[in-house]
Amino acid sequence: MAKSRPTNNTEWIESIIGKDSESLLNHKCNKIDKNLLSLPGPNFIDNFVKESNRSNVVLRNFQTLFNHGRLKGTGYLSILPVDQGVEHSAGASFAPNPIYFDPENLVQLAINGGCSAVTSTLGMLGAVSRKYAHKIPFIVKLNHNEFLSYPNKYDQIPFASVDQAFNMGAIGVGATIYFGSDESARQIQEVSQMFEYAHSLGLITILWAYLRNSNFKTKTKDYHVSADLTGQANHLASTIEADIVKQKIAETNGGFIDLNFGKTDKGVYSDLTSKNPIDLNRYQVLNCHAGRSGLINSGGPSGNDDYSQAVKTAIINKRSGGMGLITGRKAFQKPMKDGIEILNLVQDIYLNKKVTIA
Repeated sequence: MAKSRPTNNTEWIESIIGKDSESLLNHKCNKIDKNLLSLPGPNFIDNFVKESNRSNVVLRNFQTLFNHGRLKGTGYLSILPVDQGVEHSAGASFAPNPIYFDPENLVQLAINGGCSAVTSTLGMLGAVSRKYAHKIPFIVKLNHNEFLSYPNKYDQIPFASVDQAFNMGAIGVGATIYFGSDESARQIQEVSQMFEYAHSLGLITILWAYLRNSNFKTKTKDYHVSADLTGQANHLASTIEADIVKQKIAETNGGFIDLNFGKTDKGVYSDLTSKNPIDLNRYQVLNCHAGRSGLINSGGPSGNDDYSQAVKTAIINKRSGGMGLITGRKAFQKPMKDGIEILNLVQDIYLNKKVTIA
């Protein structure tokens, strides 16, 4: 049973995030007006997705996603992702809590944690699909960075097919593109074809739209989380018809200018963004076809201040116009009861009526 928190005040939130309360809870977006965006809500499918070229089956599966878990009926999503066993190694991912080497426990965490869906590898979900595919929406991650090659190439390659996901009973598929990498052109073509076929079968599509290039990181800044660069990655994700875009929270800006490549416009920095993380994230939403592709932000690695960081990330996503959070390591690298607690904590931000779109 989820712990009950007030939905009509923010005092409990302020007690968690402390000095950041003012800049996050009271910020007003004066750069990009929220009226320019297709915002999440109970009627998101009827208001926006039904206008697209998506089939009736895609609409049904998308609505199934919105109708599950503690956030059902809100238009927001809370997803448990578990592809880290491939991406970061199983030992690094599950040694902190060895029960999660067994995929059944991960699915149980998603169910007991009130998640909208669980996304994982073909093998993890396939191992328990007959028992759980009808109990919580499955999203199969199709490609991965194979972590065991030495030196590692950081290349996303297909591990599974759309047909395998469909036959498992999944409602959607996910994939990663490392935009900016040497292999990105091939990955864009591969994933675009995957998504086209997935839509033809009625599956929804989620893209991990990540940047990966050693030149994006300087001695002073990491532009892998720059609003202008990640915003362009989001635009490319929407271009290949990702229904949902997964992106890291923007922490800086000016990548195009400081790295002296590509094209941009000074208005991106003067008129459309500020230093406030909500404004930076809103630029990400704007690049998701103005919100027609939903933006979910990643929760990031587990650390010493997981509860505060998770709450801040949820506030930034919701207030910027995002569609939800995908929270993995912060949840499954803890005892299950603590993992459920942090999932519920994130969900309570989206259920709180006082945390509004800025």
